Amino acid sequence: MIINFTLLRSALISLSWYGIPLLIHGKFPCLKKISPIPSIADQVAMCSSPHAGMRPNFFASPSIAFWSKLSPPSLWVLVDDGSTDGTGEILDELAAEHPLIRVVHRTDRGRRHVGPGVIDAFYAGLETINLDDFDYLCKFDVDLLLPTVYFEKLIKKMKANPQLGTCSGKPYFVRHKPPRLTSEKCGDEISVGMTKFYRVSCFKEIGGFVRGVMWDGIDCHRCRMLGWRARSWDEPDLQFIHMRPMGSSYKGILTGRMRHGAGQYFMGTSLLYLTASCIFRLSHPPVVIGSLASWWGFVYSMLSLKPRYEDLKFRRFLRAFQWDSLLRGKSAATKKIAKTHPHRPDLQPSKKEGVSV
Repeated sequence: MIINFTLLRSALISLSWYGIPLLIHGKFPCLKKISPIPSIADQVAMCSSPHAGMRPNFFASPSIAFWSKLSPPSLWVLVDDGSTDGTGEILDELAAEHPLIRVVHRTDRGRRHVGPGVIDAFYAGLETINLDDFDYLCKFDVDLLLPTVYFEKLIKKMKANPQLGTCSGKPYFVRHKPPRLTSEKCGDEISVGMTKFYRVSCFKEIGGFVRGVMWDGIDCHRCRMLGWRARSWDEPDLQFIHMRPMGSSYKGILTGRMRHGAGQYFMGTSLLYLTASCIFRLSHPPVVIGSLASWWGFVYSMLSLKPRYEDLKFRRFLRAFQWDSLLRGKSAATKKIAKTHPHRPDLQPSKKEGVSV
């Protein structure tokens, strides 16, 4: 099992930054039992990387006591993506203390490279393992607080439905005025990018992640093209806290929203669909200006004639799905694809496993 050790560190330290103890023990008692990595019997490969600028005390010794209460995995791989704050040295110390930890060091590229850089770091860790040794694979970020049974639930859903190729829970972030958790409003037909849980066979068949913007959207649509299913659920045991709102980790939330719009253009989304999506999200923080930033990011890319994802067949499939979603809703469009595109008898559940997920 290859698991990101940094998730535990960032979760504990971030508690003091974001005031989450008050939320957990106050208005959100359902989130009291939070653990970064549960004990899982199945072979699961997980990989992520702390980015430059994360505080070294994410890996402070008090959290080791908590980590030691968990059943040890076979192997933990951590990717030091050229951090300049001493993270690499601390990871090496932890690896020396805990033989199950393996550290992969990368050189500092000198700047954040959101999108492609994230996937480059992911593959730097993935290249050190043999995927054939694992049943499941997960790419996830370090700024998350996950429920104790999170991965156990996902694995149960995977086992219940052999067509389920990738899945996740739903992310929430903390708003301070007034203190509350706010959904990031991710669709049910995708698995979210900050915790991409994959069946290894599906991950291989789609060709892995695209090393570019919207990698976390392209993969789910490719799953559907090939007869797999992508899902996320807003269930209590699968709701998790994202310490930073999606898209806010680099140069602020508005830059992130513009990047999202540019990513949608690259993926092959139509202007009409993107406009409808922006209107739907007008009330989502940051109210109005977030949607405007996404729309402008798309239009700017379109006017600049920037390149698009080169797979024409994929873009046609995407457009058809998006048009159907506008006309009938995403849920109906997704169900239609599940019934008609394509038929995969090799992925059909047996009568014994025929659970609807």
